[in-house]
Amino acid sequence: MERLILTNGNVIRPTRIESGMAVVCRNGRIERILPGNGVTPEPGDRVIDARSGYIAPGFIDMHVHGGGGYDFMDGTVEAFLGVAETHARYGTTALVPTTLTCTDEELYRVFEVFREADRCNKRGARLLGLHLEGPYFSHRQSGAQDPHYLKTPRREEYGKILEAAPEIIRWSVAPELDGALEMGRELRRRGILASVAHTDAVYDEVVRAHEAGYTHMTHLYSAMSSVTRRNARRYAGAVEAAYLIDAMTVEIIADGVHLPEALLRFVYKFKGADRTALCTDAMRGAGMPDGESVLGSLRNGRRVLIEEGVAKLPDRSAFAGSVATTDRLVRTMVGAAGVPLVEAVRMMSLTPARILGLDARKGSLDEGKDADIVVFDSRIHVVTTISEGHVLYTE
Repeated sequence: MERLILTNGNVIRPTRIESGMAVVCRNGRIERILPGNGVTPEPGDRVIDARSGYIAPGFIDMHVHGGGGYDFMDGTVEAFLGVAETHARYGTTALVPTTLTCTDEELYRVFEVFREADRCNKRGARLLGLHLEGPYFSHRQSGAQDPHYLKTPRREEYGKILEAAPEIIRWSVAPELDGALEMGRELRRRGILASVAHTDAVYDEVVRAHEAGYTHMTHLYSAMSSVTRRNARRYAGAVEAAYLIDAMTVEIIADGVHLPEALLRFVYKFKGADRTALCTDAMRGAGMPDGESVLGSLRNGRRVLIEEGVAKLPDRSAFAGSVATTDRLVRTMVGAAGVPLVEAVRMMSLTPARILGLDARKGSLDEGKDADIVVFDSRIHVVTTISEGHVLYTE
């Protein structure tokens, strides 16, 4: 069988960088990682010269809505493939399509389209499964989510959704809502990642939620309670719970806008690279020029403005999603937050793979794992993206 060989690169492993290495792939898996002079190409092999750049595990985006002018909520195969192909150009080898609060009709349409797009996806990042962001959120922390569609969890409703879409692998919920703890236990029973999001919960409520199965925090700090006063008393919020609950994992939009340098450093210092995943939370404006855009579906979405590297509500009162790509997140963590390259890459690969329960086959460059690889230069500029042994993008 034809082999794919990457040569002349610095291989980024989970805790170190190995210089002058080669990576040999066959049948979509990593077959060997060895010194560059230890492999001899054979007729039919495809050889990619990393040109002394970095050979890293492919980036995994566990929370993304769109890119390239498309949004998953458009409900078309073209949109799904457009998003996957756009983000592949920036090093993403696998992603989790994420919904917004919407009508039931739109949601069930997304389920159908996901399946068709997954079958057709040959040139884009791998679609790992679905992430439902909502509709069970706090009205006080709705952020850019459309408040008209916010609800309280009811077993008969979410149970029907779960039966209709076995592709769901994570669901973001405000755990203080009536019925949310029962829902968390059901998600845990099904092996679905239950995540705290768009929440006005206080610390004790998050503790109970964690015990019920909510083990992750969606876009930490964004649409999330912090220290508050109720009847003159101060209460720790969801943000503080993220730090006090050691086992709680978090994700951050490390675009340098949603969270400034100081907060990026704070999260890294107190949660660490193994419990902090980077995510784009990108909307359709990722990979597109500044200007007017739409958050959510073209039919029912909300008008937003893209400027200064972020999407904003038209009145500029709040952010409305990011336009980041995964390579930008790694650059920001290294350049602005001072995180070592090895750990920044881990936060974009192995950590999300572990959180999603996929680390046995994805997230690191190890023999036998999927050949999900990104090659980038010293500026963390992506030159080649490979997903399961298929070259998706190369300059």
